[in-house]
Amino acid sequence: MLDSSNCTTAPPQAASDAGVAGAGVLLSFIVTAGLALLLSAWIITLEIRRSSASTIARKLLNSFSDQQILTGILIQSVGLAKMDTMVPYHFFIIWMLSSISTATHSAALLALLNDFKRDWVLRWLRQALMLVNLVLSCVSGIFILQQVTKKVAPTLPIACVWHEPATEPRDDVPISIVGTVAVMVGQILVFAMAVFYLHTGTVKWLQSARAASFVILTAIAVGAAVRCFQVSQAFGSPEVPLSDAGEKDWSFGQLLPLFLLLLPLINSIEIFRGEVKVPSPMEDDQKPLFETEDGFDRNPFWNSQIPLKSR
Repeated sequence: MLDSSNCTTAPPQAASDAGVAGAGVLLSFIVTAGLALLLSAWIITLEIRRSSASTIARKLLNSFSDQQILTGILIQSVGLAKMDTMVPYHFFIIWMLSSISTATHSAALLALLNDFKRDWVLRWLRQALMLVNLVLSCVSGIFILQQVTKKVAPTLPIACVWHEPATEPRDDVPISIVGTVAVMVGQILVFAMAVFYLHTGTVKWLQSARAASFVILTAIAVGAAVRCFQVSQAFGSPEVPLSDAGEKDWSFGQLLPLFLLLLPLINSIEIFRGEVKVPSPMEDDQKPLFETEDGFDRNPFWNSQIPLKSR
């Protein structure tokens, strides 16, 4: 842990960190989130209208969703591992990116709800990853809340929020506290609702609830993305003085995340050309795969697994 003596004298400037707040990193998160939200909206709309959704669209959305939840967990792990050296400015951007990740993969879950319900492995794996993401986000939120209330000098490491001395708090502390707590509570509610949807059978109001939840998640993702643009050096005006403009520079490390977005598209082209066979999920959505009342695939650790119906 950080020695309290390192929190007594704040340096005049903080070093930039392109690996966290670089232009390519931010754009890769936000572009992926935008594409995933558009695909989710399209699939949910088609299901509400009882139309057939494209297999390619579902495959793309599943890839973008997996990418969002894994990169969200990874970047939060990096932030917590570097809390002895990372300044609150970078830590806050990580927290906003995790909010984008949470909203995006939760919205994708709403669109691919039937797919996850039919496979207990995918269902419980997704819940486990969402729980890890939630725990990391709540821990990061506690650090942000401490930083807001104590207002530690912006060039000191985020770990200094647990050490004295701290500077005088700002006048807008109550608003910042309310906003921080609201984000944390919102993420907990999103996780609870996602688990509820995954274990809920077919009910009349489910489609309306999915649509309303999707609108809320989209608003969260857009708000977090706007905030990232506002406070980042790459696209906005950071509140902390940085020693260089490294977060604006384009390098291999900044271009790589953007080029990785092409991988799901290449896979989709292969599916479109018939090189990779993926059965259409829509036919399965309209009839149960298993001899159960709700058509769910049962978890064999708690319920006996039911064999597939004969085709």
